[in-house]
Amino acid sequence: MSTPNGFPQHSRVCLTRSMEGGAVQDLQAKKAGKAAKKEAGGDGAPPKIATPISETLKLLPEELKANMKIKSITPRPPRKPRLERAASLDEKSWRKWRRFRTSQESLTDPNETSSSNGSLQEASPSPPSRGRASPCNPCCQQDSLHSSPDALEASPGGKSRGGASDLGKRASEISSAFGGLLRGKGFAGGKPRLSQIMPARPLPPMELNVASHSLRTANRIDADCLDYRHYSQHKFGRVSSSLSDSRLQGNGSLYDSCSTDSMKSTFSVLTPIRAKDVRSRSYLEGSLLASGALMGAEELSRYFPNRSMGIFVATWNMQGQKELPANLDDFLLPTDPDFAQDMYVIGVQEGCPDRREWEIRLQETLGPHYVLLHSAAHGVLYMSVFIRRDLIWFCSEVEYATVTTRIVSQIKTKGALGISFTFFGTSFLFITSHFTSGDSKVNERKLDYNKTIQALTLPKNVPDTNPYRSSASDVTTRFDEVFWFGDFNFRLNKDRETVDSILSQNPDTDVSKLLAYDQLTSEMSRGSIFKGFQEADIHFRPSYKFDIGKDSYDTTSKQRTPSYTDRVVFRSRYKDDIQAVKYSSCPVIKTSDHRPVFALFRVKVRPGRDNIPLAAGLFDRDLYLIGIRRRATRELLKRREQKDQRSSSICSIS
Repeated sequence: MSTPNGFPQHSRVCLTRSMEGGAVQDLQAKKAGKAAKKEAGGDGAPPKIATPISETLKLLPEELKANMKIKSITPRPPRKPRLERAASLDEKSWRKWRRFRTSQESLTDPNETSSSNGSLQEASPSPPSRGRASPCNPCCQQDSLHSSPDALEASPGGKSRGGASDLGKRASEISSAFGGLLRGKGFAGGKPRLSQIMPARPLPPMELNVASHSLRTANRIDADCLDYRHYSQHKFGRVSSSLSDSRLQGNGSLYDSCSTDSMKSTFSVLTPIRAKDVRSRSYLEGSLLASGALMGAEELSRYFPNRSMGIFVATWNMQGQKELPANLDDFLLPTDPDFAQDMYVIGVQEGCPDRREWEIRLQETLGPHYVLLHSAAHGVLYMSVFIRRDLIWFCSEVEYATVTTRIVSQIKTKGALGISFTFFGTSFLFITSHFTSGDSKVNERKLDYNKTIQALTLPKNVPDTNPYRSSASDVTTRFDEVFWFGDFNFRLNKDRETVDSILSQNPDTDVSKLLAYDQLTSEMSRGSIFKGFQEADIHFRPSYKFDIGKDSYDTTSKQRTPSYTDRVVFRSRYKDDIQAVKYSSCPVIKTSDHRPVFALFRVKVRPGRDNIPLAAGLFDRDLYLIGIRRRATRELLKRREQKDQRSSSICSIS
């Protein structure tokens, strides 16, 4: 399409643009010449004319002040970041700097083109100003300038202190920092892949409370331990607390208890230890109140916040039977308490010929959470002490001693076996005995008791926790907590018919009429035996004597009177240290003429010193491996039998 002058329309547009560009360049050249004359002092030197824009940007700040009118803008403080957008600050900062770089890209390299501004030759030669430096949105540009206070500083009069060269240097720095985003590695597969870069200025400060939802999700507690703390508090009233936990809270690194728990569950169940605590030294080290002591109060409170532990004590006269019960769960793990105990002590009289097999069966029943701390034997008297695997480090060396009450010492069917050790700062003594049998031999049984407390030489190397309250003539006074259990052979002073009549008239839990004829109860009330000892209330039927494999009492020609021969008694140096929780028998085990008798206790534990000889975590590892292997094998065989039983079932159609 042509114009009235005969030129094509597009040619006219290009000519107009070139004329306008030339006029602008002539105007800039004249201004530059006048400035050069003033600088030279009017010496008549010819002015140096520079028409390219790159030369114009090299003008001094005074010339820019004289030739440009810069719009004054009052700087605004940066916007206060919102916590919910804290994760996107890097992205927001990159977008602002990218817009600034795009707007000033033409000032950095005259040979490089910009996708948003076009080439430098085609750009308008108007000098850049603080309020408007590119065809971008003014608001965006203004925010960009505010976010970089080092690029352009505002003077008190509202004029720019830095020249175009400073602005170009700043733009060059920004371009070099972010230029690699779009060149070479900018895009792959249609999506930009941004390399990890550091922000141009420090991020705004955040609150110290880091208990955010994202961190709680990252430090999520295992599912099987998620609600154990709350459940244990509800069930036992225990509150997990330690000095290390309290020191972590409020120190600036972690703000609340939730964050502390999350940190512990992420790395370990152990309480974190600060380097400051490790560096500190105290004259109290090794004492009860020392921080970090193995037997000290802090460690005890971490494992037992209420400073009491559960102990299972059992006695059983096995009658020398080779056959062991098929299942010991009802004996060692009664269903009444919801949780297993911390320690299991089992004493046996007239034990089975294969003592090792008996211990394996105990380990198999208790499972991998328990280890055999110590076992000892005196003839056919056996005793085994199992403890939770986590608690073995707080036990002293285990010591034991034996006493024979028979006239002929080679026959070791009657006597006593004692095991002692210190747990934290509390000393324990466990004695299992088999006294003289016979309905009328009460005096002989009292002699057995007196010989035992005098001849049992314990402790040996482990120091007494309170020697001022000990007696050289009574071993039971040299320990904090004493448990004595076994077949004491005390009978009921009543004939068989009367006892059977009382048992048939009263329910199983009401045995008060029978206990009125009990020899042991009568002798303890007089103080002639078991001085200082107590016994929990009895609410079970006599444990002796049964027909093997049956629930009926002796039906042989001897017609022995049912009696409470198997007992568990206890004593403590301190009042109310031992609380009896349950005292019962196990009627489902019928392989002997005695029924096993057991008792559950809650025992108070005190902190101790680190100067006692420790067991160093020793336990019977071979027994542990055999018991666990057999436990798994039995479970596999049980499942295989169930599977075979289902596959072999026959359905008949009538």
